Amino acid sequence: MHGTRDEILRNLTMIRERIAGACDRTGRDPSEVTLVAAAKTRPAEQIRWVVEAGTTAIGQNYVRELRDVRDAVPGARWHYIGTLQTNSAHHVAALADVVETLSGDRAIERLARRAAEAGRTLDALIEVDFTGERAGVSADEVLGLTDRVAGMRGLRLRGLMTLPPLTQTASEARPWFRRLRELRDLVRENHSDVVDLSMGMSLDYEAAVEEGATMVRIGTALFGPRSPTGGPIGAT
Repeated sequence: MHGTRDEILRNLTMIRERIAGACDRTGRDPSEVTLVAAAKTRPAEQIRWVVEAGTTAIGQNYVRELRDVRDAVPGARWHYIGTLQTNSAHHVAALADVVETLSGDRAIERLARRAAEAGRTLDALIEVDFTGERAGVSADEVLGLTDRVAGMRGLRLRGLMTLPPLTQTASEARPWFRRLRELRDLVRENHSDVVDLSMGMSLDYEAAVEEGATMVRIGTALFGPRSPTGGPIGAT
């Protein structure tokens, strides 16, 4: 198992300090930024250490893993950051508190219906794909989808999420972070409660915070390297 308790808590302290530094450089309050601990393949014990240290937003990519660890980690707020699929949306509706990856009309409709039937209201973000190569909707589709989601029972639209293209440096990711922020600002002209920007991962989260991120999804920098498992990746 990668990452001892001491190692993970040291990493957590460092990440918090770097988020605070990025906020200081841009005149932001660090309380505006939520660290989402991306816990794909991580054992419940490691997740508990992070939650007990005050980082309660936990990201999961796979329904099965979310189901396996959810009850073993009290006090967490579960973010689903994997690809939202029609055949598993009903499980996500029952298990997640936040869904960051709205994309695909049928999956969204099923997610909303199942959440509403269970008396739940999930905070939700639309996943934006600027590249045409990842999961998510194109920038051109966002405004129309925003209008539809905003009217759905079971969902509370809170923001936008993106995965930028793979880059060698954090500075190369900045234009994509800016584009998401500009798109969010456009959405807010008609939906003032759409405020969140989920962007930035282990290699570029400081740049993302400087560009306005309100959520950063960090796995490797927090927990240490993970064994490759394949499948969609919502954070690293």
